[in-house]
Amino acid sequence: MFKGSLVALITPMAADGRLDEKNFSELVSWQIAEGTQGLIPVGTTGESPTLSHAEHHRVVELCVDAAGGRVPVIAGTGSNSTAEAIELTRHAKEAGADAALVVTPYYNKPTQEGLFLHFTAIADAVDLPLIIYNIPPRSVIDMSVETMARLAKHPNIVGVKDATANLTRPLHTRAACGTDFCQLSGEDHTALAFRAAGGVGCISVTANVAPRLCAEMHAAWEAGRIEEALEIQDRLTPLHDALFCETSPGPVKYAASLLGKSSAFCRLPMAPVADATRARVKAAMVTAGLLN
Repeated sequence: MFKGSLVALITPMAADGRLDEKNFSELVSWQIAEGTQGLIPVGTTGESPTLSHAEHHRVVELCVDAAGGRVPVIAGTGSNSTAEAIELTRHAKEAGADAALVVTPYYNKPTQEGLFLHFTAIADAVDLPLIIYNIPPRSVIDMSVETMARLAKHPNIVGVKDATANLTRPLHTRAACGTDFCQLSGEDHTALAFRAAGGVGCISVTANVAPRLCAEMHAAWEAGRIEEALEIQDRLTPLHDALFCETSPGPVKYAASLLGKSSAFCRLPMAPVADATRARVKAAMVTAGLLN
């Protein structure tokens, strides 16, 4: 259903913090032209925690319109309020999104049964494919394989974005949830290793600024050109390192600004990245061949 190189889109903003709708729509079109196979607006990388509901809705609508059906749009609709997540997921369906990405509830610290009931309620309320977003470093909660296997029985729950960086996890998820359950890495460094363990792609931060390289790496893997895929991975690794040397999306928005795709502005409480980070990001982009 979803595979290859997918991008967790940044949300371009003007220097005063307003949404930059023109640059966002152009970013979507550029991503598709460069080979990106799926678009994820208003996730963490898109600064969803600091967008109003009206802005959240608008970004999803802009993404769907700019994509024009050329690649799938998987809208971020997660919340630590089940009712709010249902509302955001309903809007995503009405806007024409192909699926929703729903993060495990942060701060509340629900039990595994709470996670099961939360995702079941959303899947029951909205007839739209759902991808579970499991990211313990940000949400604190780690969904167990057993809970995910229970949820995988729901016809609307079709996969997981796994940002655990635990490469035994996709092996166990594959065994518990079946080979049709769509496993996507949510951590750029593990994209190829995750595919070797049964994954089918990666929802990438790095693809915001290196979409062609990310797409070519996945294409090489799928064609069995393993050495070529590994060579691209080696080229991208310093960039992955740089883009996560401070909390994302600060570094990647700075990287995008070097390409003229966005300002470097992030809303508070995200601070402007340090000078050392700027130098590291720029050097990594030169090494990857993205800047002269």
